[in-house]
Amino acid sequence: MRSAAAEPGGHTPTLIACFVHFDVCFMLWVLIGALAPFVFDGTHVRAGLKGLLIGLPILTGSLLRVPLGMLSDRFGGRRIALALLVFLFVPLSLAWLASPGVGTLLPVSIMLGTAGSSFAAVLPLASRWYPAERQGLVMGIAAAGNSGTVLANMFAPRLAVAFGWQNVFGLALLPLALALMLFLILAKDAPAQGSARGSGEYFAALTQADTIWFCAYYCVTFGGYVGLSSFLPVFLHDQFDVSAVAAGSITAAAAFCGSLSRPLGGYMADRIGGGRMLQVLFVVIALTYAAIAAAPGISVAAAMVVVTMMSLGLGNGVVFQLVPLRFPREIGIVTGLVGAAGGIGGFLLPTLMGTIKQATGAFTSGFILLAMSAATAAIVVRAARQAQPQGEWSAGDLVAE
Repeated sequence: MRSAAAEPGGHTPTLIACFVHFDVCFMLWVLIGALAPFVFDGTHVRAGLKGLLIGLPILTGSLLRVPLGMLSDRFGGRRIALALLVFLFVPLSLAWLASPGVGTLLPVSIMLGTAGSSFAAVLPLASRWYPAERQGLVMGIAAAGNSGTVLANMFAPRLAVAFGWQNVFGLALLPLALALMLFLILAKDAPAQGSARGSGEYFAALTQADTIWFCAYYCVTFGGYVGLSSFLPVFLHDQFDVSAVAAGSITAAAAFCGSLSRPLGGYMADRIGGGRMLQVLFVVIALTYAAIAAAPGISVAAAMVVVTMMSLGLGNGVVFQLVPLRFPREIGIVTGLVGAAGGIGGFLLPTLMGTIKQATGAFTSGFILLAMSAATAAIVVRAARQAQPQGEWSAGDLVAE
């Protein structure tokens, strides 16, 4: 990912531009989920279809991360990132001006999902400007753009009350235009670029057990974070009959905690060991999912949601602390694959929850299944760690042979 000729001083304007790009794109990526209580109110859309429409943007963004990363390597991150921002005007305009309904939401969900692929363009763009000893800080700043989740859930419901939910898509054109102008002015490609990667390199990485397990771990952590960020407004509104604005506020608070805890997870993993920390986090996540399933009221559920999102955020930081330890030469390739897997997990979560709600009439079984998935991940991490020689620490101790 990092250029061999990285500048010791880096390039602060590009780093700022990358943060803004990722922040706005992440906000748009989860916008349908944030507006879901308004979009589906009084439409009699079945729960399974709700989950699918909320999850589709996450799936699209995840699947596009690898090809967008390859295009960025070949044509330059700045050019691809600008093209992505320009394209996003299309789904926002369609959602704003077209007649409301599933027929409109389906293509909007798919096209708006391209915002989630911003990760694959702007993180390498920022990374190539900086030397190895500053990569952790730089990637932490750029990736902090996932706080766009907070913006979407905090402001979208309030704007929907004031102006109507369709007009929120129109209003979203304003920060998108601002991000485009800032990126156009501030962002520059590093003097030396990384070599273009072929599809064969990605397939080769996928044949390694280490890559597969990292993908599975991130599917639980980041998949849980982005999936819950999108689906919590619907869950809280439907399950506890709270207002759409209150549901958005709870989701925003939880997402904020999860976003802040991500860099802390990497920092703590450096000091106490990523494998040990990830094992504990998966146990905590399993317990909090189970607590949400059994929650007797909104107060307990909201508290458990915050703890869950904090734990998922910590787990995200741990996984990406481990990837470069195991794959120092293939970090760009494996990061793209792991990031895509995490996004796919984010698609599966709302789709699963909606389908289970439709089939059983409750969300309980869905959260129990999520708890079982996290518990299984904890068992796998423990087994893999026990298989490693005592005192040896690397990302390899998370690989189940």
